[in-house]
Amino acid sequence: MFSFHVFDHPMARGFQNRFSTQYRCYSVSMLAGPNDRSDVEKGGKIIMPPSALDQLSRLNITYPMLFKLTNKNSDRMTHCGVLEFVADEGICYLPHWMMQNLLLEEGGLVQVESVNLMVATYSKFQPQSPDFLDITNPKAVLENALRNFACLTTGDVIAINYNEKIYELRVMETKPDKAVSIIECDMNVDFDAPLGYKEPERRPQHQEEPTEEEGDPTSYADMDTGFRAFTGSGNRLDGKTKGIEPSPAPLNASDMKRGIPNYDFKVGKITFIRNSKPLPKKIFEDDDAMNRFIAFSGEGQSLRKKGRKP
Repeated sequence: MFSFHVFDHPMARGFQNRFSTQYRCYSVSMLAGPNDRSDVEKGGKIIMPPSALDQLSRLNITYPMLFKLTNKNSDRMTHCGVLEFVADEGICYLPHWMMQNLLLEEGGLVQVESVNLMVATYSKFQPQSPDFLDITNPKAVLENALRNFACLTTGDVIAINYNEKIYELRVMETKPDKAVSIIECDMNVDFDAPLGYKEPERRPQHQEEPTEEEGDPTSYADMDTGFRAFTGSGNRLDGKTKGIEPSPAPLNASDMKRGIPNYDFKVGKITFIRNSKPLPKKIFEDDDAMNRFIAFSGEGQSLRKKGRKP
């Protein structure tokens, strides 16, 4: 007597847990219906027929549902999630950028397989245009856009919509695998230099050496004096013009020393320039009188005038 345990075979168990079928793919703009489905273009999820949901519910698959899309004609593949099961039978709708990555045309065949992906820990993106640098906070914009994605695949060029403009970014690297899930994950994001970006040239600053004329303070006497205090003219109440003509004092070359740069200046050194003019003799005499001060040596004054009889 013989017995066959067909369903206990490991290959049979693996086949039951795997979803694999072919669909004809179309872009979201071909989706029939009155509702605008532009939200599909902003993410990385597809729309599948209801029969796929019925078949997936019978299989022991892991959630969230992630799929591998393969174009066997061009040997290109990517990964995605599912948004809804409302497509016509035998048809699935993909975002336009995903069809470009797979080199698919309208009505092309795509192989859809259910997969399990590791949770992402790191990803690196390269903007395909320097215009991406015009965004004030690109990291926050990308983080907000990735909420509509389910997974990332190394080598894909994803498209995000920000401020009514489409920005394309190439996925340069993902860890811990080439295809990762980004649902409820703590992922570090890094950016590479945008495609076609050139760093601005820095011009070296040349320090001009002072000439002999600039170092000579006497040469400033021939320059325009500019503003000089108390050199204006006045008006008399009686209307006469006598004695109201301004008489500006002559300008000495030594007065222009203020403002001459110190070419011997060194960083961290403070130089105090003191007046080298000799002090008047009267100042010295006043200082000597202060030094010869003797206490209680002054003279008193009397309120009563001398020579007046009491």
